[in-house]
Amino acid sequence: MTQAEFARQVEQLQGTLYRIAATVLPQLCDREDAVQSAILNAWRRLPTLREDERFQPWLIRIMLNECYALLRRRKREIPTDTLPDMPAPETGDPDLYRFFVRLPEKLRMTMVLYYVEGYDVREVAQILRLPQGTIKSRLARGREQMRRDDYFKEVQGL
Repeated sequence: MTQAEFARQVEQLQGTLYRIAATVLPQLCDREDAVQSAILNAWRRLPTLREDERFQPWLIRIMLNECYALLRRRKREIPTDTLPDMPAPETGDPDLYRFFVRLPEKLRMTMVLYYVEGYDVREVAQILRLPQGTIKSRLARGREQMRRDDYFKEVQGL
């Protein structure tokens, strides 16, 4: 893959990378750091990519690893003041995003990748390195929780 092709693909995935970071990291500055680190690490590790057509899931996996690494580092820090709640992203349905934030981490990432980012079950399984059956069950549990959640019913006017 050439430098121009890498830049083009990263540019296409930029929104996805920020939305995925927003699902894991509550602070905007952490999201920006994680996206930047993921792109840099992907560039450095580009020779290890075996198939160019697998670039998207490969980069998203690097992005998730960066987010989780940042969370681990943050756990060791002592907060000095209280931060406001995480704002909704500029793109997408803010009510749906607020609902996804209420889900447990395992369900949240699966639901965001499938419903917001539009990846199919096979691609989500590849990105999260889980069996397809696990992805399907997490999607089913997420939908069930959505049906039971009073907040979501209120938002939808049910």
